[in-house]
Amino acid sequence: MGYKVAVIGATGNVGREMLQILAERNFPADEVIALASERSVGKEVSYGDDKVLKIKNLATFDFKGVDIALSSPGASVSAVHSPRAAAAGCVVIDNTSHFRMEPDVPLVVPEVNPDAIAGYKKRGIIANPNCSTIQMVVALKPLHKLATVRRVVVSTYQSVSGAGKDAMDELFEQSRGIFVNDPIRPEKFPKQIAFNVIPQIDKFMEDGSTKEEWKMMVETRKILDPDIAVQATCVRVPVFVSHGEAVAVEFAHPITVEEAREALKSAPGISVVDHREPGGYVTPVESTGEDAVYISRLRKDSSVANGLAFWCVSDNLRKGAALNAVQIAEVLIRDYLKK
Repeated sequence: MGYKVAVIGATGNVGREMLQILAERNFPADEVIALASERSVGKEVSYGDDKVLKIKNLATFDFKGVDIALSSPGASVSAVHSPRAAAAGCVVIDNTSHFRMEPDVPLVVPEVNPDAIAGYKKRGIIANPNCSTIQMVVALKPLHKLATVRRVVVSTYQSVSGAGKDAMDELFEQSRGIFVNDPIRPEKFPKQIAFNVIPQIDKFMEDGSTKEEWKMMVETRKILDPDIAVQATCVRVPVFVSHGEAVAVEFAHPITVEEAREALKSAPGISVVDHREPGGYVTPVESTGEDAVYISRLRKDSSVANGLAFWCVSDNLRKGAALNAVQIAEVLIRDYLKK
């Protein structure tokens, strides 16, 4: 007997990826329901290579009898409908930022803290972390176990798909416009994104950090260890899919590059591609469509005691969002919702 699964926000970048990954991984679903806003009702979305689902209205949908909902409709929408689904007995795996830092909602990356999934019983909701946080903590977990991470300084190179389909369209249109001398009109981003980088993702906070940078700090502590200090600078770059991160880590105990390399190679969800030659590393283009978190450029950071630096890249729509949510669902049915 399989499960009844709803995908909330099925017309968005992440929702479509959730449907694709459910099919790819042969998730044991007897029925999959695609939900979105009223304006999308009746539209069709692909489920795997050979199935098509018609969108149903999220606002009026009755979640009674649904086992699991994978939710990515935007924070304000999720704030209304995720609790409604949970009240009907559905376990919600929520990809938005709304529930992440609530103390009675587990924030989960299955390779890092799968035991936290048990906390879903309190509210019926499990939070999916921020895309940039997910790939970083996957990389940090084996290193933290080996030598205890004390401080992380990270600069991100985040693709426009993290801001949605309209952001991807804006990069495309601006890039095309530059070659035909059309005027550049930023709408989704505060400045031109084509052939440029923008050191702002989300709103500014009182201390000068952006909300995206704050998310990386607080989510890393909640998922991995509350004693880890994180300093993040988050930058939007003119790349369609996949995020890169330059990460410098200070450890409590001595650690060699060779020890770190072996720990990373043996860790789940990580692929180490690190050849000290031109092209001996993974870039966003090469990681797009892949499930792994790729680690390259692993080296000693001689500016601090017990320091290492590395390059980390992953598909933000897959491991950074949809894949992580489906992996949570897989652990959920394996350990808690067995039929």
